[in-house]
Amino acid sequence: MKPRIEHQEFEERIKKTQLAMAEEGLDLIFAYGNEAEPQYIRYYSNYWPSFEVAGVLIPAEGEAILIIGPESETFAGSVSHIAKIRKVLAFRESSEPEYPGAVLCTMAEVMKEAMQGKKAKRIGIVGGCLISHVVYLALDEALKQMDNPELVKADLLVSKLRAIKSPAEIACMKEAYRITQCAMIKVLDNIRVGMTEEQVRGIAVSVMFEEGAEGEAYPCWVLAGEGSNLAIGRCRGRVIQPGDLVHIQIGARYQGYASTIGRAVVMGKATEAQRQLIEASLAGQKAILATARAGVNAKEVSDAHYQAIKELGQEQHLLYGPCHGTGLMEGEYPWIESNSDYPLEEGMTFCTCVYLGDDENKMGVRFEDGFLVTRDGAESFSDYRRELIEIM
Repeated sequence: MKPRIEHQEFEERIKKTQLAMAEEGLDLIFAYGNEAEPQYIRYYSNYWPSFEVAGVLIPAEGEAILIIGPESETFAGSVSHIAKIRKVLAFRESSEPEYPGAVLCTMAEVMKEAMQGKKAKRIGIVGGCLISHVVYLALDEALKQMDNPELVKADLLVSKLRAIKSPAEIACMKEAYRITQCAMIKVLDNIRVGMTEEQVRGIAVSVMFEEGAEGEAYPCWVLAGEGSNLAIGRCRGRVIQPGDLVHIQIGARYQGYASTIGRAVVMGKATEAQRQLIEASLAGQKAILATARAGVNAKEVSDAHYQAIKELGQEQHLLYGPCHGTGLMEGEYPWIESNSDYPLEEGMTFCTCVYLGDDENKMGVRFEDGFLVTRDGAESFSDYRRELIEIM
């Protein structure tokens, strides 16, 4: 049977959050998400909004409430592991239809319902950087009707809970990476001079859906030739030419969990500059995976990555790095950076996001794979062709 997150685990997440809220003195949490960044909503309810936005209210005691827009009641009811679902106008789609005659709640009504008659003194906001102005206004009006409780940023409270993955989460992530690795194999077997970047992406996406993905983990990209030095990008319609360095970044989403694999290929024999950039990126990735294990300080991993790339004379091409957490989002808390100071813990999951951008030669590469932190080291979720790949 394919892996999935069962109802009991969703309930346990809410209970763990309520215990953490008690430690922080929070009476209520409001978590927010949208179609592009649904992580907090998906974590608690399994609901992934489409067109509309969504929220989850978690009181210190009692039942959580899923907030949706006017059109998603049937959809949300079919997938949500939170039984209480309420419709609020501010959570509608961005074209702002008015829904005359629809029976809707106000934000104040739903927040008061969550509190069950109790007074909220401190409310934690999760996903505040995503909240739209319309939802903010609805929230502001609700707070006025609740005697203006204190608002505090509570992202870290939830992110720490999400950072340690359960066995079911790890199983879902492994399946997501299996799908993406199948797609990368097909891409590397079929990429040819004369194809457009979009055609190569199409090969990957087709395999992902055939293998059981629910969608892309992010808008996958293929960047060929000049201008491949984009840390984040999209396909540009460019036709692949002989000698091009092609920066390939693909990832499938399965049961909410993201995966990502990054590879660089050369369409022909690599130039010295191409070879040096690729070999340095591979060395950085190898150093990360050799260093990461439970109990190791995150800075040690970053230092090992930097030193490996510096020894090959390519450190000037570093932009950031070298790892970010991964799970319901391709990139999530925590990051591993040069100023990080925390121990890696068993059950954490990361991506080796080893990007080198040679802006002078307008080319870039990323070698990326996910891995699980264990007491014995880093367990890779994918490992296909970590090498200089030349397509002749």
